[in-house]
Parts: sequence; structure tokens; C-alpha cells
Amino acid sequence: MKKLSLALLMFMAVFTLAACDGEEVQQGVTDDEVLVGNSAAVSGAFAFVGQPFNEALLSYFDMVNDDGGVAGRTIEWQHYDDEFDPAQGQQYAERLVEDDEIFSFVGHFGTPTVGATFDYLNSVGIPRVYYATGTTVTYDENAEDGARASFPVQPMYNLEGRVLMSRAIADYDAEKVGVIYANADDGQGLLEGIEEVAEREGVELEAQQVSPDASDMSSQANSVVNADPDVVIVAANQQPAETAITALYDEGNEQDVLTTYVNAAESMIENLETEVASGQFDLFASQWVSLFDEDGEPTEGYQEYMDNVDEEWEANTYAITGWIAAHIFVQGLERVGDDPLTWENFIDAMEEAPVENPMGEPLDYSDGQRLGTEALALVRATVPEDDTYVWEEYADFQTEDELLD
Repeated sequence: MKKLSLALLMFMAVFTLAACDGEEVQQGVTDDEVLVGNSAAVSGAFAFVGQPFNEALLSYFDMVNDDGGVAGRTIEWQHYDDEFDPAQGQQYAERLVEDDEIFSFVGHFGTPTVGATFDYLNSVGIPRVYYATGTTVTYDENAEDGARASFPVQPMYNLEGRVLMSRAIADYDAEKVGVIYANADDGQGLLEGIEEVAEREGVELEAQQVSPDASDMSSQANSVVNADPDVVIVAANQQPAETAITALYDEGNEQDVLTTYVNAAESMIENLETEVASGQFDLFASQWVSLFDEDGEPTEGYQEYMDNVDEEWEANTYAITGWIAAHIFVQGLERVGDDPLTWENFIDAMEEAPVENPMGEPLDYSDGQRLGTEALALVRATVPEDDTYVWEEYADFQTEDELLD
């Protein structure tokens, strides 16, 4: 791997290079191609997230390329399998920047890798469109310098915690809320937002911490159930969340359970079919995408998605987010149009007006705002008679302020 000095990387971040004819050029860009990339887990325990994410991302690029690309350029893509390991993620991030010389990351993947590479990529100033994580490290109310090249889309954990707590108050008149949170970036970030709203609104919390790899959470679930809360929030992702929800079921919880959008996948309901089908309590998740209109018909964005991805990914949450990541990146390219495709021009284009999410709320990157999605909907886990696992839309998009207004 080439070893670029920090000084050279900063030069790349601030300046474009001048070609012989005086035109501006940027790494990863030729007259007929733009090269982008990411590293993501497509093997190992998190392949069920990384594989559909990348498959749908590629499907979007294929659709664009089949239609002639953007400004005469097709989108080429380089990927490495980092197995959700931050050391590998750091290695591949440097390779993508310094050896492959990509123009942009699209779908920078996973909390460990994003955390390990965030400062390095800010020092380079290379665009990153969409982080496949809600880690709070990407949250910035006034991004400057290389941080302007960062474009988070998913809700941040702390912001989502605030919305979940606001929903508990608005929908359940909650005076006491039970919380099971993982001792990890996701759980701690969600808890931070939950505690912020609870303290401000005078709501009592019964919060129990669990290890993300714990196989038995019965004692924590028992403490929450015995506290007799009005509603329960499970602040954990994927496997720890499944373990916590099963423990709540086994301990006799009858209060509704709210959890993060990360868990709103078919696989979560499939793995919790007994708990969901029992009717002992309803399981809800935040949602930052909307797939159907008021008449139950696919939205225009979702229909385009279904028309272009393999059938196996049509209802896959992680595939849908990969499609969204590609869509938002392409918007930036389209806005630059026939102007020189440089990092600075791309960043300016992303900031000039709200960016459309084809299946959700617009994102506003103006004035250095890097807040991710702020308005969240609510979906409910169901097991219909045909044994398909569906998160049905339940409540419309609302921000923290709208819920507590």
C-alpha cells in the first residue's frame, strides 16, 4: 500500500489537481467513470446485513449505468469484506483511499469500522455518503473542513433515543419507562437520548444494563417487569435485542416494547415468532423509511426498488438501506452535472438544498448540519396467517418536538 503523508492527504482534501489542459480532476474520476467503494461484512456473523446492503447498492448503480450513467460517467465500485472487524475496516479504508483512489465511500459500514476510521477520513476530506450505523460519532451540528465531506443518513442513536422516549410519553402517557440497554455504542447512545428526555419531562426510568453477548438476561428483565412500567424500551441491536425481548416474554411482561429501527427486519420477527404471535405484548420499532402509501400501495420509490432488485431482497430492510445509500450519492453526482467532479463541488452540491430520501424524509445538510434523519415513524411486528414476517406501518413520521408538542 502506498504510504501517503498526512500533509499530502490534507493537500488532497483542500485542493484538486490540475491536469495538463488546466481542467480540474479528482482521484477516482475520469471522463467516463467515477470509482466509489466500501468495506462491509459479507461473511461471518453480520453477513445477513452486509450482503443485502451491497446487493441492492449495486442494483441501483446498475440501473443508473444501464441508463447511461451520470454526466457521461458510469459508476464503478470496489468492495472489501472486513467481517465487521475494525482493524480490517481501517486497513481497507486506507487501501480504498490510497491504493484504489476512490472518489467517495458509499455505505461506510458498521459502528466499529466507522469509529476506527472517522478521524482519518476527516483528515483526508474524502466524501462519505451514508453510514450503515447510527453511531453518534457522525453527528455534527456545524461540520467544518474535512467533516463537511461526511453525510450521515440513518438516525443517530442518541437522537433516536430521544424520539423513542418522546413517543413513550406521547403515546402511553408514560410516567415510568423500563429500559434494557446493551453496554455498547448502540445501547449507550440510545440510553443517553432516553435519559435526556426523561430528566427534562420528569419521567422515572427503570434501566437495566446487559452485556451484548449475554445469553441470559432474565434478571434484568425481571427487574424491569417488577418495576411495573407503562412501556418498555429495548435499547440494543439485533442479537442482544432478541435475547432481551425473549427474557421479557419469559418473565411475564405485558407492556408494549419499543426498540430501534435497526431491529425492524424480517429476521427479527422470524427469530421471535413465538413472542410476537403470542399477543402477550406488542413489539414496535422506529422506522425511518416508508414503503407504502395511505392506500397500502407501494410508494413510487419502493416500487422502483422492487422493479430493480432480485426478488429475495424485495422486503429486506438492509437491502432497502443499500438502495437508499446509492440513490443519495447519485443525487450529488446529478447536482454537480457537467461541472468538474471534485470533492469540493460534490460537497457544495449536497449542501445546496435538501436531499431526497426515496423512501423517507428529506435530509438537510446546509450550514454544516450532519444530523441524519430526525423524523421517525413506528412499525409493528406481525406474523400473518401466511407465515410471512411483516413490520406493518403503525404511526407516521414525527420528530421529538412534534411528539411532545
